Amino acid sequence: MNRRKLMTLAGIPAAATLLGGSYGVRARGRNPYYNGPVSENFDGLHFTDGREITKGLRDFVRWQVEGGKESWPASFATPPMDVPPAKADGIRVSHVGHATFLIQAGGINLITDPLFSERASPVQFAGPRRVNPPGVAFGNLPKIDAILITHNHYDHLDLASVYRIFDRDRCRIIAPLGNDTIIRTKRPDIAVETHDWLGKVVLSAGVHVTLVPAYHWSARGALDRRMALWASYVIGTPLGRIYHVGDTGYHDGGFFRDHGAAFGPFRLAILPIGAYEPRWFMADNHMNPDEAIQVMLSLKAEAALGHHWGTFQLTNEGVERPRQALLSALAASNIAEERFRASLPGMVWEAAG
Repeated sequence: MNRRKLMTLAGIPAAATLLGGSYGVRARGRNPYYNGPVSENFDGLHFTDGREITKGLRDFVRWQVEGGKESWPASFATPPMDVPPAKADGIRVSHVGHATFLIQAGGINLITDPLFSERASPVQFAGPRRVNPPGVAFGNLPKIDAILITHNHYDHLDLASVYRIFDRDRCRIIAPLGNDTIIRTKRPDIAVETHDWLGKVVLSAGVHVTLVPAYHWSARGALDRRMALWASYVIGTPLGRIYHVGDTGYHDGGFFRDHGAAFGPFRLAILPIGAYEPRWFMADNHMNPDEAIQVMLSLKAEAALGHHWGTFQLTNEGVERPRQALLSALAASNIAEERFRASLPGMVWEAAG
């Protein structure tokens, strides 16, 4: 399926202009990250996933004023830390924490949205603090061949962690359009390979990745909403495909049905299940566990792992709520719990060759 057809099926209008993310100010003037040509998902200033954004600053203030945040513990128990092998014979997926996964397949080691810092924040003296350590200690990481960045929010693009891995392994860094500027601002020596949606990157004879659309947004500050692209990844391996999402809303589910038709079936889907309350505000950009099940089914995935919960408190729901909600939704859909696991740092999923 070619790029234009997939975009059309997903309902992305040409040159659509959006006001920002969940809340934000429409920036004026020049895009500081990307100056490429106008396209189906870029109007010359902002990127779009085809939706009209109706939430604004007033809605953000309402969320903050209404409160409703459940308390989180200072620490949240997780499985023992994993010590991965240097390479994996089959497919081996280790959850480091939040949206960070070590994916080993076909002799290649990938890491998604690496975050080893104490806080998911632009500064380390404030912001969401992790309630459990990384499920793989940095010193136990095998040599990384490629870093996959999904988008530029601070809980997904942690520059300190990216630099640390690059300095150790001199690995490839793959990201959606515009994110190279962010990574290279302090480190112009780092080469970053950026791609539009449906861009394909070959990593070896048996492993490749394709960037695909997600219902989300991007920002590093108040005036750069949607000025860098965001994406999910289809990871091709000799033993089947993996679908990895950093963040996404569900919307009408069109992207996921299209991706299931174009790339499925999948051996594994790695899907966010947390940071979804209150729904009136978060539904645009963060799906809940019930919606994540619908995504798994649309993708025709054999198995799924739920992440983006239990490490950083970003929204209102309590630390256990996503796992509880996932179990309830699986039971209501008559789906075995083993098919869709709520993943925690240190957990490992494996598929033999």
